[in-house]
Amino acid sequence: MSRPHKRATVHDIAAAAGVSRGTVSRVLNGGYVSAEARAAIEAAITEVGYVPNNAARALKMRRSQAVAFVALEPHSLFLDDPNIGSIMLGANAALSLADHQMVSLVVESARDTERVARYLSGGFVDGAIVVSARTRDPIIKVISDLSLPAAFVGHPPELNLPFVGIDNVGSARAITARLLAGGRKRIGMIAAALDRDSGIDRLTGFKTALGTAYDPALVAEVPLYDYGSGVKGMRALLAADPAVDGVFAASDAIAAGALEALREAGRSVPGDVGVVGFDDSTWAVRCQPQLSTVHQPAKELGSCAAQLVLRQLNGETLEQGGQMLPTPIVWRDSA
Repeated sequence: MSRPHKRATVHDIAAAAGVSRGTVSRVLNGGYVSAEARAAIEAAITEVGYVPNNAARALKMRRSQAVAFVALEPHSLFLDDPNIGSIMLGANAALSLADHQMVSLVVESARDTERVARYLSGGFVDGAIVVSARTRDPIIKVISDLSLPAAFVGHPPELNLPFVGIDNVGSARAITARLLAGGRKRIGMIAAALDRDSGIDRLTGFKTALGTAYDPALVAEVPLYDYGSGVKGMRALLAADPAVDGVFAASDAIAAGALEALREAGRSVPGDVGVVGFDDSTWAVRCQPQLSTVHQPAKELGSCAAQLVLRQLNGETLEQGGQMLPTPIVWRDSA
């Protein structure tokens, strides 16, 4: 009679990868190791056929082995926004590697906030990743009061919790300056989501780049980072000043809508009007012409946020302040 197959252990992974057991444990628990060590360990996990005993570990640690992904967006935007999808994929990949499940929660209303608050406080998840929190958003207080290990993508001004983000002010300033350097004289902005830090900061960067040339009449305020807002915002800019020859759209989806409104008005891009976006999402390369934009590292934002939560669950004390990721300009054909 054949013997039952022996279950692979952390020791087996360490031996196959040529690293210490402590290094393997850090990877399995979401801690930091070098990219080379992580790749070797992932290959060794496949080689030895390691399957974690999550049930025993969860019972021992009194944990659910689940992390909530909380998106504070309308349901329609949650499905359509490629950035949120990429952030989710990045977060899920990091959580999956640490053998945690991701639970998606969408918050659109006050009732949603109450429902999610009850869920977060019920022990169903060990931590939370929060995307698109508004200024003074009640979900921030809920998480803080629960002392729930959490990380935010973005940085509302009153936030005193771990976060990962980008320099929205500097990025908006840089791409607006590039538009100016191309000879555009009357530059407007379709400014979205001014109830959250990303929207406010992108408008601030736009103002800073223009300096004395800034004209508040050439700012069309729209509620969401979506295509429909771009169409409406561009129509408003053309109504305010038909001579507008440059547009900074607060997202690629907005920029795509702006292109449609410009086509309706018989304006050529980039001939009559130069248009730039923000995100470097799939919208940017689907547009005709393809968008000049700011690259937002969405998957990396999700991965980093997940790792911040996992580090807290692993007992690490995080340094004060957040983690900022680079956002290079990607110049294409729209400006």
